[in-house]
Amino acid sequence: MAKERPEKAEETEQMIEKEGAKEGLEATAAGDGKDMRAVLLSGFGGLNKLRVARKVMPEPQEGELKIRVKACGLNFIDLMVRQGNIDNPPKTPLIPGFELAGIVEALGGNVTGFEIGDRVMAFVNYNAWAEVACTPAEFVYKIPEDMTFPEAAAFPMNFVTAYMMLFEVANLREGMSVLVHSAGGGVGQAVAQLCSTVPNVKVFGTASAFKHEAIKTSLTHLFDRNSDYVQEVKRISPDGVDIVLDSLCGENTGKGIGLLKPLGTYILYGSSNMVTGETKSFFSFAKSWWQVEKVNPIKLYEENKVMAGFSLLNLLFKQNRAPVIKGVIDKLLALYNEKKIKPLVDSLWALEEMANDSTETSEAGEEEEDHEGDTENKERMPFIQ
Repeated sequence: MAKERPEKAEETEQMIEKEGAKEGLEATAAGDGKDMRAVLLSGFGGLNKLRVARKVMPEPQEGELKIRVKACGLNFIDLMVRQGNIDNPPKTPLIPGFELAGIVEALGGNVTGFEIGDRVMAFVNYNAWAEVACTPAEFVYKIPEDMTFPEAAAFPMNFVTAYMMLFEVANLREGMSVLVHSAGGGVGQAVAQLCSTVPNVKVFGTASAFKHEAIKTSLTHLFDRNSDYVQEVKRISPDGVDIVLDSLCGENTGKGIGLLKPLGTYILYGSSNMVTGETKSFFSFAKSWWQVEKVNPIKLYEENKVMAGFSLLNLLFKQNRAPVIKGVIDKLLALYNEKKIKPLVDSLWALEEMANDSTETSEAGEEEEDHEGDTENKERMPFIQ
């Protein structure tokens, strides 16, 4: 996400101090009962489908850890889940959220390598937006002492996605060039930071105009996403770029493949053009689908171009690649300890604010979604509990 806004910094610190002061009291209170607070999605649709509810506290099963959640991430995929705008959406009611940070509170059977009291970050297959969550140990990672819980909640989804696209799929090397859409979002900023670890890599980015001031120093070239960025890129680099990272889809797919140099790689990792409002829109879905150009494999062969897709959650929860992700997390934490990368927190929200039934919440959500339906505002907003 873009760097924390100055007006949010003081508010964020106050929330951290406030929660730290209440931590002992809340832990004691929660320990007296078997229930917890959680954000519940009662049905697919708008913000009015979210509410805070009391739920039965989960207990770890074989191979799982029970984590007292201190912060959890809000990603663009959560917005799509809320709308029911995903393949095979789960049944509601459900607790949203796929990543969190907190303290290990209990261990299930046959769990090794962790102790009660460990500070960790984790992926969960839903259920992150709660005071307590359980998840298999293979999805849990210890965090450095100097990493805060909000930073840890902003780390796994963004940096693992960025790292795997750049280094595992596209094979980023010295002297290459990268175009990333939604450059002000969490993944976009992680891409920029990781590219800076490789010598002489040029990063082209598109973003909403109001994001430019905050992110301009992290990119080599920055364009308004509503501009003719194809011509702007070609003006600077007539041969195009080596890597295109596309979270938008629609008409940008054809544009991205067209911008590739020979041996270049286009990676689709999202479809935010399908989201243009608070609720699911069949028109937006149809328009985005219609604008995607048909890809001719013979043409890819003739032009020496690669087209790929990347879904971190599918890789984790459907394709059983947790050991691969663990190796990437280890590499990323090494870069963090070397001060080469750092998760950026945009803002912190209290648990109750996620389900506020006031018009302020509704208007804020619509305003953020109206910014091209991208991931820039919605992608990284960890909230303290």
